[in-house]
Amino acid sequence: MTRAMLHVQGLSRRFGGVYAVEGVSLRVEPGELRGVIGPNGAGKSTLFHLIAGHLKPSAGRISLSDEAIDRLRPDQRARRGIAIVYQGDRIFRRMSVRENVMVGAHCNARHGFLAAALRLPSCRHEERELRTQADAMLERVGLAAVADQPAESLPLGQQRTVQLARALVANPKLLLLDEPAAGLRAPERVKLAGLIRDARGSGLTVLLVEHDVALVTSLSDKITVLDLGRVIAEGEPSAIRRDPKVLSAYLGQAGTA
Repeated sequence: MTRAMLHVQGLSRRFGGVYAVEGVSLRVEPGELRGVIGPNGAGKSTLFHLIAGHLKPSAGRISLSDEAIDRLRPDQRARRGIAIVYQGDRIFRRMSVRENVMVGAHCNARHGFLAAALRLPSCRHEERELRTQADAMLERVGLAAVADQPAESLPLGQQRTVQLARALVANPKLLLLDEPAAGLRAPERVKLAGLIRDARGSGLTVLLVEHDVALVTSLSDKITVLDLGRVIAEGEPSAIRRDPKVLSAYLGQAGTA
């Protein structure tokens, strides 16, 4: 068996006496796009924040390429190669589109705050390199024409693309997407799906937590289904669509997760 890019084993998170996530295990292989779906309150967001490092598990283990990361801070996980696109509007206001993307490139910067503050020649050279990387990424996602515009002036669909570009420019091993299609119109969802396909086409491993079941099934190699904090099904999209436990969990949910 190959080494998993992401391996979650027996992960639980309890709030008081209530389990939001209980005994969840999943294995995501290198280059795989794994979807995570489930009805409202299934534990999707809690699982995401446990993997991202914003919540500490009550029990269980999280590994990235066989290295235990469940005790690492979010910034330490980023240094290991995890990039995140959060749900909702998460751009840096009063900064241009290019500057927003450069924030992601700084994850791999060699110079620290002191060198940047002193404007050392080596730091200025690196800043030019990061700008070049950001411009190349903006070209890739179709936002080169608006690089100098304030990011907050863009429509929601383009702001979400800025967030994706900011994550990808760090050249991550694992990309975590938390409901990236939330609030987007149908044409924007189609474009987003194309960008995600393009990203994983380069060999990137992706974990996609999303309400839009149609989007997840169109993109994923495998899907993990949560209900009441537990895994109730896992498999290829075609099998998940026919699984009786999944159909039961979604009864009355009108196709949302």
